[in-house]
Amino acid sequence: MTRKSGLWAVLFVVVYGVIPWLLGDSYVMSLIIAALIIGGIALAWALLSNLGGMLSFGHSAFFGVGAYVSALLTMKAGVGVLPAMLIGGVGAVVASFAMLPVLRLRGVYFALAILAYSIIFRVVATQWESMTGGSAGLASIPHMPVVMGMDLSSRSGSYLVIVTLLVVFAVVYRLIWASHYGMALRAMNGSEDATRVVGVNSVLLKASMLFVSAFMTGVIGAFNAHYINFLEPDYAFNGTWVILPVVAAIFGGYRTIIGPIVGALVVYLVDQLIFKDFIPVGHQLLLGALLVAMIIGSPRGLMPLLEHRLRARTLPR
Repeated sequence: MTRKSGLWAVLFVVVYGVIPWLLGDSYVMSLIIAALIIGGIALAWALLSNLGGMLSFGHSAFFGVGAYVSALLTMKAGVGVLPAMLIGGVGAVVASFAMLPVLRLRGVYFALAILAYSIIFRVVATQWESMTGGSAGLASIPHMPVVMGMDLSSRSGSYLVIVTLLVVFAVVYRLIWASHYGMALRAMNGSEDATRVVGVNSVLLKASMLFVSAFMTGVIGAFNAHYINFLEPDYAFNGTWVILPVVAAIFGGYRTIIGPIVGALVVYLVDQLIFKDFIPVGHQLLLGALLVAMIIGSPRGLMPLLEHRLRARTLPR
């Protein structure tokens, strides 16, 4: 066994064995679950930004649509929670079809156009009272089920679900990155006009990354709906589901696969467990200062910084 595979084995044991056993259904576990939800959106955002070359301010649209689709399927159509979560991701992909016309926009113009779509979806959810409950929202959304004797609605069970989702998403991200499509996407980000000259359909590649990112975010939104068992438009499509994931991705290193997840854990847990005690009101100021310090100290993020330090220590002197 190589050193790297050994480290992955230890990490697997810690994530799937030690943490659930050590923390159980504690308050800290609930914070970790919240951080991983943000991490899932951050990972989806980083995939779209890194491979798709698109800056998005509208992932709350995918999060909210996925949440509502899954919640409504379980409440009104009797669909099981786990398949409904996957269908929620598909619903987010369907919603992303409405955004295809803006794929030819670049930079901040694309970001603002996507933001406008998230506002539109929130208005639709608010006004469609017969289906979504309007501003009153949906209460008593079905809990996560019991699978093989394990109650997935408990905090430890929900933790295992969200961790597994992130592992699957990270593997998918890695497979796309290593594929021919990933190579074409990286080349497109270097020079979109040049890739068009050699016959690469840049719009199709961008659309595929938008669909993958939307699916991931929609599934995370669906999970969150069944975790908290309540949903209303201002919460489902809140700007928090854009701001915190972007901060987490940049802090952890959005050009890495694991960076957005690590960034979400560090940023959210430090904010809730440390900064909130120092400044109960306005503790986000310290979070902003932490982000600025990271950008100045390591513009590529936390994970590249750690990898550089580790590599420097292991090199022979």
